[in-house]
Amino acid sequence: MKTSFESLNLSPELLGVVDQMGYTEPSQIQAAAIPILLAGDDVIGQSKTGSGKTAAFALPILQEVDLDNREVQALVLCPTRELSAQVAREFRKLARAHSGLSVIEVVGGQPSRPQREALERGVHVVIGTPGRVQDFLQRRVLEVHDLRTVVLDEADRMLDMGFGEDVGRILKSLPHKRQTVLFSATFPDSIESISRKYQNQPYRITVETPKQELDHILQVQLVAHPDKHLQALVWALKKYPHESALVFCNFKSSVADVVDHLGHAGVSIERLDGDLDQFHRDQVLARFRNGSVRILVATDVAGRGLDVKDLDLVVNLELPSQPEIYLHRIGRTGRAGERGCAVSITSHRDDKRLRTAAQLTGHSLDIIEPNLDQAGPLPVQLASIAGSAPMATILISGGRKDRIRPGDIVGALTGQAGNLRGDQLGKIEVQDRLSYVAVTREQAPAAVKSLNAGRIKKKKFRATLVG
Repeated sequence: MKTSFESLNLSPELLGVVDQMGYTEPSQIQAAAIPILLAGDDVIGQSKTGSGKTAAFALPILQEVDLDNREVQALVLCPTRELSAQVAREFRKLARAHSGLSVIEVVGGQPSRPQREALERGVHVVIGTPGRVQDFLQRRVLEVHDLRTVVLDEADRMLDMGFGEDVGRILKSLPHKRQTVLFSATFPDSIESISRKYQNQPYRITVETPKQELDHILQVQLVAHPDKHLQALVWALKKYPHESALVFCNFKSSVADVVDHLGHAGVSIERLDGDLDQFHRDQVLARFRNGSVRILVATDVAGRGLDVKDLDLVVNLELPSQPEIYLHRIGRTGRAGERGCAVSITSHRDDKRLRTAAQLTGHSLDIIEPNLDQAGPLPVQLASIAGSAPMATILISGGRKDRIRPGDIVGALTGQAGNLRGDQLGKIEVQDRLSYVAVTREQAPAAVKSLNAGRIKKKKFRATLVG
């Protein structure tokens, strides 16, 4: 028997919002976590990206918030500004029936003054990154005496990124009587330690990736000598046709090496690792999502939470240390019933790490040992996969807070001034103060020129071609 939202003891207002948003039944993590959180208990939950965990903690927080008390009642810690923005957007969508609710982001990489001023006016929910939150707590800018709930979203990633000390200081500075919620994709020892130290008899919830979700993914083990792993990667990129491919490495140095070799050969490729600042991270992700970059090379820490539709190919250039991470990596392809391919490059046919990970999927591996010497020299192979992506990306210096909508950008580009056809435009992403629009590569220079010469909603914005 399937669970319904009505059975979770949510308020009529929230049930109405859930219905308006088109949610017919709760996800596994929502069905398991919401009743426990509404009861005020602590939770440590494991679930994959895209499982609905934001709503799982946001709905109980919204149900219990006191709108008449403009003090911080809930704090959500996220590893990156991007994830903080995603969580904030979800809160605001779910809070459409909560008139007067104030949700703000307290994050680094942005001016602190607007965030301080918002806190002074009074807010109910703070969503932020550990560094800025810790700074505001130390300076008494962020007052937490009325705080009821703290959530660590993607807790394992926060610790991987080096925020362990900040997280510890934050949790120590919060009221002792509170609800502490941890969501994590994996359960390393560091997460277990935080749970033992800061949670009170938490309920543990684990939502496994259903094996049938991996039915559409072809899993390949590509065996090659360690000295030829880069050549094996190029062989795989040529062998398995793709519009977009995601390559995982364990180290930033490996990411840099791959991007350097392939990029210099003219391959459409970008990197995503911990050395990128948030602005360039957002830009790389926008370009990859809209088809302006065909291959993205990432570490697990940087790639967590990455959601790209129609991702054809995932390559493990270096195998992850935990089988669960393998599931998270390959689960990014073959979504919504589409076919996908996951290639893992190893040095030994009987690789125990890969075999253990593959057993979790319930599917066997296709083992291939290509003769890479017959494939020809590496420069020749690189030349065969070189070439620009079909789309180019334009950055516009205005966004949601400038009241720009996707339709406004379409109008500016397809109207009399822009003179582009609708089929020459691709994905449009409107952020708070910036927008990204994909345009066919041939039309991109003319599109930039027309945007800079014209106006969007009667205002001038700067347009720049970013790749």
